[in-house]
Amino acid sequence: MFKYILKRLGLSIIILLGVSLIIYILVRLMPTNYLETKFSSQLQQGTMTHEQLDEFKKRYGLYMPEAYLTVDPEEGEYSDVLFERDIREQSYEDLESGIINYTEFYAGTYTAEDEELYLELKDDGTYRIYAMEEGIAINKLSGLYDAAKDSVTLRNGAVSYAAAATYKVASGWDKFGAVLGGYFSWLGNMLRGDLGDSFLYQQPVGKVIADHMWVSFAISLVALIFQFAISIPLGITSATHQYSVADYTVTIVTMIGISLPSFFFAALLIKIFSSWLGWFPSFGLVTGGSSATGFALFFDMLHHLVLPMLVLVVLSIGGLMRYTRTNMLEVLNSDYIRTARSKGLSEKKVIYVHAFRNTMIPLMTLLAGILPSLFGGAMITEEVFAIDGIGRLAYKALQQGDIPFIMGYNMFLAVLTVIGTLFSDLMYAVVDPRVKLSK
Repeated sequence: MFKYILKRLGLSIIILLGVSLIIYILVRLMPTNYLETKFSSQLQQGTMTHEQLDEFKKRYGLYMPEAYLTVDPEEGEYSDVLFERDIREQSYEDLESGIINYTEFYAGTYTAEDEELYLELKDDGTYRIYAMEEGIAINKLSGLYDAAKDSVTLRNGAVSYAAAATYKVASGWDKFGAVLGGYFSWLGNMLRGDLGDSFLYQQPVGKVIADHMWVSFAISLVALIFQFAISIPLGITSATHQYSVADYTVTIVTMIGISLPSFFFAALLIKIFSSWLGWFPSFGLVTGGSSATGFALFFDMLHHLVLPMLVLVVLSIGGLMRYTRTNMLEVLNSDYIRTARSKGLSEKKVIYVHAFRNTMIPLMTLLAGILPSLFGGAMITEEVFAIDGIGRLAYKALQQGDIPFIMGYNMFLAVLTVIGTLFSDLMYAVVDPRVKLSK
C-alpha cells in the first residue's frame, strides 16, 4: 500500500502542475491593459509608478515586455558591463512626439546581465551605479549624465566617458520567454508558501483563506451530515419500493430540489421565514452589536445558519439520493442477493447488510468532491446570506478582479480535489476487501 500511495502522490504532483499551468494561462489571457486600468488612479496621482506596477506583475508572472533600453559604457571601470532595462513602447512614441526629453526617456534602473550591478539614471540628470553585496545595494559610483539619441555621457568629477544607448522592441521570443519565466516565478513563490497579497483585502492570500475557510467548513460539514443522513435512507427506500407511491414522491421532491437555483431558493426562504414569519435572521453570522460569548454566541450563530444550511441540504440531497437509488437497484438484482433471500435471511438484513455495503462502493467516488466543497465554500449561498466565508470572499474577488486571490484560491481548491481523490481511492479498500492497493 505504501508504494501505491507514493505512486499516487507522484501522479497528484503532475496533476497539480498541470492545473497550475491552466490557471496561469487563463489569467494571462486577461486583457493586457487590465492592471493599468485597475491602477490608473494611482498611476495618475503618482502614488504608484509604472516600474512599481511592472514589479507587481513580475511577482505574479504577469509581466509582458514591450521594448528594451541598453546602456553600454565604452570607457571606465564598467566598460565591459552591459546594462539593460525594460521600457514601454509608449515612452518612445512620447519621445518622438516631443512630450518627453531624452533625460526623461532614459531615466530608470538598469541591471547588468552577468553581475549584480545596477545603473540608475535619474530624471534630474544624476546617475548612480550600485553593486549588491550580501543583499545590500552599495553605491560604487555617482555623477552627472547627459542623454542624447544614441548615447549617454556619464561624468564622474572631471572624468567623462560615453555609453552607447540602444532601443529595441521586444520580439516574439522575448515575450514567450517572459511568459515561461513568469509561470516558473509564480510557481516558485507558491511552492514557498507565498501566494501573494490580495489587493482587495490588503492581506496575504494565505492568511485570508486560513481565516475564513473555517466558517465555510462549519456550514458545509453540518449540511453534509444532514445530506447523507437524509439522502441515503431516501435512496434505499426509493429502490426497495420501486415504482410505488413512495418512490414517485421521493423522486419528485428531490428533483424539485435539484432544479431550484440556489439564489432563488435562498431568496424564497428569506422572504417566508425572515420577512413574513420573522423566525430567522436574513443575513450575517451573528446579531449586529451582540456581545454574547460562549453558548449564547454559539446558539446565536446557529440561529443565523439555519436557512443557509437548509439551502445547501435541500439542493444537494437530490443528486445523492438518485445515485444511491440507482446503485441499490443494481445491487438488489444481483445473484448473491437472491441467494441471501433464498437462505431465509430477513429482508432488513439482506438490504442493510448485504446490499447496502456494496452500494457504498460507488458512493466512495463522491468523496473526491467532498473536501473542496467543505473548505471551498458556497459562493452564491454565502453571498445571498452575507456570510463572510471563503466562498463569499472568492465571489467578491472575482467581481473585483483580485488576481492574486483568484490564483491562490483556485490552487487551494485543486490541492483539496487531489487529496480528496487520493482519499477516495484509499476508502475503496475499506468498504471493499476485494480491492487491493498493491499495484
